[in-house]
Amino acid sequence: MFFSQAGARPRMWEASPSEHKKWVEVFKACDEENKGCLSRENFKVAVVMLFGYKPSKIEADAVMSSVDPNTSGILLKEFLDIVRKKKEAQLYRNEIRHIFTAFDRHYRGYLTLEDFKKAFKQVAPKLSERIILEVFRHVSVFPGGTVVKNPPANAGDTGSSPGPGRSHMPRSN
Repeated sequence: MFFSQAGARPRMWEASPSEHKKWVEVFKACDEENKGCLSRENFKVAVVMLFGYKPSKIEADAVMSSVDPNTSGILLKEFLDIVRKKKEAQLYRNEIRHIFTAFDRHYRGYLTLEDFKKAFKQVAPKLSERIILEVFRHVSVFPGGTVVKNPPANAGDTGSSPGPGRSHMPRSN
């Protein structure tokens, strides 16, 4: 609620001409048979080339299910749109991580409610404590309430918590 109202969502981002050119070159390099589209496997190779990781089966399935069934793969226009969205998400996660690091003055990997209050007092001194608490609760994922830079993947399942009065930052992919 609060974040969406404040506009804390990924913004539309446009690639520079050189970056756009690189994406087109990667598409062409992965389109081995010059069909003008990428197969599932060729798409995975393109993602490795551009982002440095192999997409999971779930990610590849999601992309392939969005492809026009009358084509035999991902067309250049679709590929460029997918890459742009992935880049936007990557930049957004990096921005969030940068903000988290700025708030984590003691380099503990988590933020306490007191850390939150101090940070908000510096960047938004007129913001009410009620709003700060709402934001803190919104980003808190552990029962004890902490914001952590890289919580263990199963930490929420086990009910473990780094301690009361702290909140966790979502893990990046």
